Amino acid sequence: MITSARARFVRVSARKARLVLDQIRGKSVGDALATLEYTPRAAARLVEKVLRSAVANAEHNHQVRNLDDLRIVQAIADGGPSMKRVQPRAMGRAFFIRHRTSHLTIGVSDEQGRMTLAAPPRPGRAAAPAPAPAAPAAPAAKAPAGRARTAKAPARGARKPKEKK
Repeated sequence: MITSARARFVRVSARKARLVLDQIRGKSVGDALATLEYTPRAAARLVEKVLRSAVANAEHNHQVRNLDDLRIVQAIADGGPSMKRVQPRAMGRAFFIRHRTSHLTIGVSDEQGRMTLAAPPRPGRAAAPAPAPAAPAAPAAKAPAGRARTAKAPARGARKPKEKK
């Protein structure tokens, strides 16, 4: 049974939180807590709180007694709303500041055969199909070695000759 915990509107960007979540995804709860304790990122403290909440939910809601069997099967950081601020700059310009937030979701399970769920694909990041390999083209005729341009086409940026009066 998957038990999850969610922290919403957390003041850390989703990109920074994903770096921490990638380290603990698929690990046992004990290993993940040890990893988070020594991870020198601010997002690690926030992820640790959500992980402890998921473990408490599993213990209380689903009567999981052996906490050593719990594994992290889901660890997702979704982007939340951004707080927008304006910083005045020189010569009347304005510099926009976005204070990003995120929604952290961690799921734990005690089932042995449960596969680790990867994070769902983010919108706009779909892989494009690979193009079919093109047939090799015939070799092009080489230009003479000593001349870069033909006499008809002047070099780019060349001046026109002055007309005589």
